[in-house]
Amino acid sequence: MDLSTKDGMIQYCKQVAKTNNWILKKDKETFIDLIDGLLYNKLRYGYQSCPCRLASGKRNWDRDLICPCDYAPADVIEYGACYCNLYLSQNFYENGKTYINVPERRPIDLQRKAEENI
Repeated sequence: MDLSTKDGMIQYCKQVAKTNNWILKKDKETFIDLIDGLLYNKLRYGYQSCPCRLASGKRNWDRDLICPCDYAPADVIEYGACYCNLYLSQNFYENGKTYINVPERRPIDLQRKAEENI
């Protein structure tokens, strides 16, 4: 799959969800916005960093943000969704939820490195 195309990025996210027994965001507009963010970051930085977080543009500092980020598995277990709400638990929509605010797990020192490089 070609991650430099929208279709390729969608296929990548579908594969990630399947591998982890997750589902993807159902709201098409939000889903496409997240895909566009991943694609933009892939084309800009060379890797699909989380579209909901500030990346430094330096792969070695952003490895934890490459989608699915290192924090996604724990977030999906604890909150039912990753930080962006792109990846969701299988039962996420059962209680009528459409979005959940997931707290930031990324260490502050890594967040600061990204801010310093804007």
